[in-house]
Amino acid sequence: MRNYSTIFFLGTTLFLWLTGCKDEKIDFSAQVKPILNKRCISCHGGVKRNADFSLLFRHEALDTTESGKLAIIPGDPNHSEMIRRVNLKDPEERMPYKEEPLSNEEIRILTQWIKEGAEWGDHWAYQKPQPVVVPTTELNHDWPQNEIDYFILKKLEEEGLGPSKAAEKSTQIRRVYMDVIGLPPTPQQALSFLNDNRPQAYEKVVDELLNSEHFGEKWASWWLDMARYSDTKGYEKDEGRTIWRYRDWVIKAFNNDMPFDQFTIEQLAGDLLPNPTDDQMIATAFHRNTMNNDEGGTDDEEFRVAALIDRVNTTYEVWQSTTLGCVQCHTHPYDPFVHEEYYKSMAFFNNTRDEDVPGEHPTLRMYKEPDQKKLDAIRSWVAETAGPERATEVNTFLKTLEPKHHPHDFDQFNKGALIDNKWLGIQSGGSARIKQINLEKKSVLLMEYWSSFEGGSFEIRIDKLDGEIIGRGKLLKTNKIVMYPIEPRPGKHDLYFIFRNPTISPDPAVCNVEWLAFLEDLPEKNTPEYGLFKKAFLDLINTKVENTPIMIENTKDQFRITNVFERGNWMVKGERVDPEVPESLNPFPADQPRNRLGFANWLVSPENPLTARAVVNRVWEQLFGVGIVETLEDFGTQGASPTHQDLLDWLALHFMDEYKWSMKRLVKEIVMSATYRQDSRISDELKERDPTNRLLARGPRIRLTAEQVRDQALAVSGLLSKKMYGKGVMPYQPAGVWNSVYSGEYWKESEGEDKYRRSVYTYIKRTSLYPAMMMFDASTREVCVSRRIRTNTPLQALVTLNDSSLVVAAKNFATLMMKKGQSPRDQISEGYKMLLIRDLPPKKLEVLYKLYQTALQDFNEDEDAVFKLTAEKTKTAQLAALTVVANAMLNLDEVLTKE
Repeated sequence: MRNYSTIFFLGTTLFLWLTGCKDEKIDFSAQVKPILNKRCISCHGGVKRNADFSLLFRHEALDTTESGKLAIIPGDPNHSEMIRRVNLKDPEERMPYKEEPLSNEEIRILTQWIKEGAEWGDHWAYQKPQPVVVPTTELNHDWPQNEIDYFILKKLEEEGLGPSKAAEKSTQIRRVYMDVIGLPPTPQQALSFLNDNRPQAYEKVVDELLNSEHFGEKWASWWLDMARYSDTKGYEKDEGRTIWRYRDWVIKAFNNDMPFDQFTIEQLAGDLLPNPTDDQMIATAFHRNTMNNDEGGTDDEEFRVAALIDRVNTTYEVWQSTTLGCVQCHTHPYDPFVHEEYYKSMAFFNNTRDEDVPGEHPTLRMYKEPDQKKLDAIRSWVAETAGPERATEVNTFLKTLEPKHHPHDFDQFNKGALIDNKWLGIQSGGSARIKQINLEKKSVLLMEYWSSFEGGSFEIRIDKLDGEIIGRGKLLKTNKIVMYPIEPRPGKHDLYFIFRNPTISPDPAVCNVEWLAFLEDLPEKNTPEYGLFKKAFLDLINTKVENTPIMIENTKDQFRITNVFERGNWMVKGERVDPEVPESLNPFPADQPRNRLGFANWLVSPENPLTARAVVNRVWEQLFGVGIVETLEDFGTQGASPTHQDLLDWLALHFMDEYKWSMKRLVKEIVMSATYRQDSRISDELKERDPTNRLLARGPRIRLTAEQVRDQALAVSGLLSKKMYGKGVMPYQPAGVWNSVYSGEYWKESEGEDKYRRSVYTYIKRTSLYPAMMMFDASTREVCVSRRIRTNTPLQALVTLNDSSLVVAAKNFATLMMKKGQSPRDQISEGYKMLLIRDLPPKKLEVLYKLYQTALQDFNEDEDAVFKLTAEKTKTAQLAALTVVANAMLNLDEVLTKE
């Protein structure tokens, strides 16, 4: 009877197993798409369509192929040409062609998929995240600290693993300090936490860190990589750029916990907000961080387009974790984005005023207080006499010198040309045309030019070279902006500028024009106030001020049409396109304008499937070293799969709905979790089962960033300056690393505390990155960098052992150590505790003490070496020896690592 029961049980089990296998439907995204991407798409996708067969979209895959046959017939694999071809033995007919044949399992999956109807599944990332129920667990009920931990614990239990115990309090406080503000705790801060045994002690520390002004500095370093922020323009000249106010805006935005949706809108379209503030204008410098080519002879339009392409690629990478850059030349080979959609997205960005000119116009002019009062007075007077709309126009021009025209708008040159493709230069008696200028109400011409000659003049003729003169004026020997009266005309007209100077030889240009603007004159022309305010107006626009490159939208008269670039070539224009978002993502909101502001609102719409996920994933990577999706820049089908997709979606929804896009609340949620607070030491089992810690059965352990390596050394040595904001500073750098033969720019070492400011303020030159930071994988900021790939090379040790900034930090650290103990052993032990908030193991103490003795003996025999290291003859060999030890301690693995 027992045997029959066993047979019955086994039979029932087998039947249920077979039934379950039969009912288990093929998952397109998880099973089919990886096969297609790996084995088929390279020949049958967005780039190539061999045999007129594409597997990118379902409607294409079901279409008739070049042979007239159907490659895929839903429900009928036996008559599907695709299945026939992958089963053939003849290598000339078998697919994939001239590649390894598909495995039996791959063929089985494709066959079963077609039999089930060849349904196309949407990739997880392009579907809006749905509400997620926090899972329950069977074990470790006392371990979770918040909802995050239940997601992690569920996965661990599925893998037969458990979490690690909490890290020591000394490890926890150093970890959370480095992660939240990018600096180590002071000994006093650490001791306060270690002695606080209340349950809320850790949360109290977290709240203090979130409220610290250093929070913004740390997270700005992260964001500026994506913003490709730099103090120089890039390309061959790579001259300086004044854009540090954008960096300061980012720091303040993080410190003020600006909601990320607002953070997004102000950076992408702050200038399009109603009555934008200076700060909102400065925020738009996010997309003025693109490179600017000042090299002589370059085509401004070519590099304007290059910047435009960079803006499209960067926007989609930063906010959508999507590789839309692949679509510039052809339809995406793996993801559902077609070629034309790239240019429809480009159309949102194609109507900004910047045109790759040397002056980097448009810029926000930063007036000093007396000049700002003049501007306010002009604006108030215009508002009273001509109304608020006219006052806004005048204010905009005084703040930005826009709208204006640049020399590349001219053509039909006679005895003239564009000098270096940048300036308009016309010889005496020569002329040039500027097309289709709207002269409605335009009664003044403003022109910035420079001339080395007296006696010059110009005239403006309308519609043809010998047409009616509508304006003329004398050219001064000057380099300034000059105002000339012109006659308004209805509509748009071609204007011919004719330049003369009978006093000079025919060869030189009469003058060199940088830009010109056609404006409506100030109101009340026949009143005494007009003359006063006109003078103030001209004084202001000729005042030398600091400028921050910003975004400003074209006027209707300057509107640009956007075309598809055939094969990505900007010189070969295809069909015209209008602003639109990719069809595979959420629809464009019906109530939004089709410009950058509408696009920004589309990005942060609750319907967008990617933005919140992308941000949450990036923050997770900052804290754990690896994102839930490892490929921060690519959520597409070729990117890494999420290790905990349900957690990613839960966090994304909470970030939008519960936290109201608050970055500080998101950071707090993660660092308060038991998952984050785990011990980072790895067991033999975890080393075998999960060496890269993707299951998060232990705490994060990763090398510090380039900025943190330097900032930590300055902080523990007491050298770190607390000064915030302002122009980029130049700490020690070896002589001759860079200088500019064009502009005379060179690295001038900062003085006083500026040498010891946080690394976020270090001057960044794209073609010559600060060497110490470059060695630790910092970005050159030429393009958007979503994640730094950590490397380990001997050069890093050479930097930390020999870089003058770090050697000076070691000397100051040694001085502090000497005050902490009587004997060298005590001093070394106290120094280690200052660094890592824990006792120095005896074996390491002996190694470091031996180093101290060896160094001391050498310095006692060589007084000159003492002076070279300490820079002071009065200092002792003991300090020099302890400096060597301090330098070594700053190079310890546990010091350069977040444990």
